[in-house]
Amino acid sequence: MIAAAVILATANAATPRKRTTDDKVHLMNADVLKYDQYEHPGAQILVGNVIITHTGMKLNCDSAVVYEASNSFMAVGHVKMTQGDTLSLTGDSIYYNGESQIAEARRNVVMTHRKTKLFTDNLNYDRVEKKGYFFEGGRMVDGDNDLTADWGEYHTDTRQATFNDRVQLENPEFRLVSDTLHYDTTTKWSQLTGPSNIYSGDSRIYTENGFYNTNLKQARLYDRPQLFNKASKMLGDSLHYDKNTGLSEAFGNVSYTDTLNRNTLQGEYGFYNELTGEAMATGRALAKDFSQSLTDTLFIHADTLRAYAYNMDTDSLYRTLHGYFHVRAYRSDFQAVGDSLAGSTQDSTVTLYKDPIVWSGNRQILGETITAYLNDSTVDSVYVDRQALLVERLDTLHFNQVAGRQMRAYYRGKVMHENVVDGNGTVVYYPYEQDSLILYQVYFQSARLHVLYDRQGQLDSIKGPAGEGLLYPIGLAPKEHTWLPNFAWFDYLRPVDKYDLFEWRSKKAGTELKWVPRRQAPLQHLTPQAVPAAAPPQPQTKEESDHE
Repeated sequence: MIAAAVILATANAATPRKRTTDDKVHLMNADVLKYDQYEHPGAQILVGNVIITHTGMKLNCDSAVVYEASNSFMAVGHVKMTQGDTLSLTGDSIYYNGESQIAEARRNVVMTHRKTKLFTDNLNYDRVEKKGYFFEGGRMVDGDNDLTADWGEYHTDTRQATFNDRVQLENPEFRLVSDTLHYDTTTKWSQLTGPSNIYSGDSRIYTENGFYNTNLKQARLYDRPQLFNKASKMLGDSLHYDKNTGLSEAFGNVSYTDTLNRNTLQGEYGFYNELTGEAMATGRALAKDFSQSLTDTLFIHADTLRAYAYNMDTDSLYRTLHGYFHVRAYRSDFQAVGDSLAGSTQDSTVTLYKDPIVWSGNRQILGETITAYLNDSTVDSVYVDRQALLVERLDTLHFNQVAGRQMRAYYRGKVMHENVVDGNGTVVYYPYEQDSLILYQVYFQSARLHVLYDRQGQLDSIKGPAGEGLLYPIGLAPKEHTWLPNFAWFDYLRPVDKYDLFEWRSKKAGTELKWVPRRQAPLQHLTPQAVPAAAPPQPQTKEESDHE
């Protein structure tokens, strides 16, 4: 059925409309009718209040020359051609051919169809094809839309227009510039072909193939369009944009870049809301943050990444980034994995949740939650809450370990220089001798630890209140004083570069953080007490009644 309809429609479109007609041009009125065989042989010369008709068309003018042999005429002076009550064509002159039914209007031409007006100096109107076309510049006004182009045509039956070469559409709320524009005056949809730009306030859309509705202020764009908004840029294989809601949706190879805050969101699908500043990416989602370093970019991957903006259009603007799930991050001096992530430009922090791990150099930090405080291009400090463990790999057999309930590690440049541990602090430490040999192993336990590192970042000293400290010759310490309970070296999970972020690798069975029950605030239970029943009302005495 559909195929037959398509074939029929194609056949109808290909069938030429009947152009010739037996009807002759008819003279309905003229103040003067004369002949001039020298100037106009075989022609009627009409002067004053001329009215001519032809197959439903009526023309008024000051004067005309009618050529009966060719069934045509030339009309000049206040020329106005009308067809029904919806179409009129005016100009300084109109040449009309009754055989082809084409009117050629010249100078100060105005074609009016319903509420649409077309202005030009050179326009031909084909009554058979029901279209008017100009070829030396023209302008069409349709409501609030004002279109200009070098060449264009307008169909009175479909109310559709096509404009080519230096096309501009002016509207009180936007300006559109294109090579080719197809415009529907009924639906207000415009189809853009070739390099095109739509300007609206601080926004600009670039496309080479797309549709834009001037009433709805909606765009459907294809072939890698780009949307610019103040200091941001969004592009994708295709893009949908709604000016009223401020929402842009992009599909396929999506990229959103905030040039002011120097970060990028990428994915297979994404959206951005210019009114709220919210952005989202999913499908191989990747965030790039190059605000902290001019030479080194932080790459963050998660199943879904969302960015939020606060205090927009103020000096207090800041953004947050949320990632979930399967978070993996890479920078040359900083790598991390975790279940989910939250970062903020307000305090330059990144927090990882649920079995997170952070690596820096030959050190690994893990805990239940890890917060990194960033400073310019380096990590200022790292805070670990609950089941905190820092592991430093010396070689394949020896690992320095610092554990506790909470931990705060401080960095100077890119080198750790201090580590403060609160609650059940424990250290396994292999001190280097002067010849870089390892001869002893230290085990120390205290409620609070203060671990210091030298300029090269090597463990230098341990301070703390009274606790248990033991020194063992290398290889003679018991297992429980060699490996802390939650020790594991997760080098196989560590991202090796920015291309290694999209493959999630889970911890081996038995190496996950142990579940630790949380203390809960005691609940207050209110015991209902019996409320004595209200006593029945007593009759008033005479004295009480008199008192009232």
